[in-house]
Amino acid sequence: MDLSLFFAGTAGSIPSARRGLPALLVRRGADRILFDCGEGTQRQLVASVGLTELTEVFLTHLHADHWLGLPGLLKTFDLRGRERPLTVYGPRGLRDLLLLALRAAGRVAFELEVAELESGDVLLRDGYRIAPVPVAHRVPAFGYVLFEDRRPGVFDPVAAQRLGLVPGPEFGRVQHGETIRGVGPEHVLGPPRPGRKIVLSGDTGRCETLRIAAHEADVLVHEATFAEEERERAAETGHSTASQAAALARAADVKLLALNHFSTRYPVGILRDEARAVFARTVLPRDFDTIEIPLPERGEPHLIHWEGRAEAEREAVRPLVERGP
Repeated sequence: MDLSLFFAGTAGSIPSARRGLPALLVRRGADRILFDCGEGTQRQLVASVGLTELTEVFLTHLHADHWLGLPGLLKTFDLRGRERPLTVYGPRGLRDLLLLALRAAGRVAFELEVAELESGDVLLRDGYRIAPVPVAHRVPAFGYVLFEDRRPGVFDPVAAQRLGLVPGPEFGRVQHGETIRGVGPEHVLGPPRPGRKIVLSGDTGRCETLRIAAHEADVLVHEATFAEEERERAAETGHSTASQAAALARAADVKLLALNHFSTRYPVGILRDEARAVFARTVLPRDFDTIEIPLPERGEPHLIHWEGRAEAEREAVRPLVERGP
């Protein structure tokens, strides 16, 4: 099952020529889950991976830079004739906010549900779960954890044959939970394997709850609004410095830290250097970059730049073009 993070917008409160406002698209199999929807998000998607039929939308909090693109996005779905229901999740106050926003943008014909989450909620999905995590911002705000169910252990074909199973369909039936002639999954499967886990901080200052939630995550996406020289300003505004995000990643023993929510006041290289001095496995995605998260036995999470992906796709089709029809 493919799992990736697409960075549609990586700026803080103010967009720049190269960075849009916060928006992150999680792609897992056929699911397309948008976390935050800053102004211009639908344009960012149209200019990159396309305006996909989202499965659901999650907002971390209700500051305008994290939701102002949502009314226009919903209206575009409506104009395109969307029929599939859509649910928008977020902290308390979301329902009133969206009602007001859609009065201005116009109502939509498809079924739109608004769900205000509480700490402790866990949303069950097909093979994974999503849980909100209260974080330390100036308004009610959540980070989010997406974690997959545990996977069956590795199948031992030698043991299976020794116990009398016939290679072929019987192997598959036992792996899927059946017992055949007294041989069950517990006899031929190794210990269960963990699924993958991603954690998104949203806007937050130092937060112990988030550190606990991020324990051994495959990827932690954490805001880095400030450099270390403005640590006090970060605390006052409910934000983090790059080194604070890195310290949390190190304490949580995550595999990869991805910083975002960059302020226009700093060259990104300053934030990169401060973070990597604390936690070496840090990346700073640009808009349209992707982090691929393979299953643990297939490799580590890794960042793919948009330009590199486009070049790889061109290389893949070049032999076909050169060969001709």
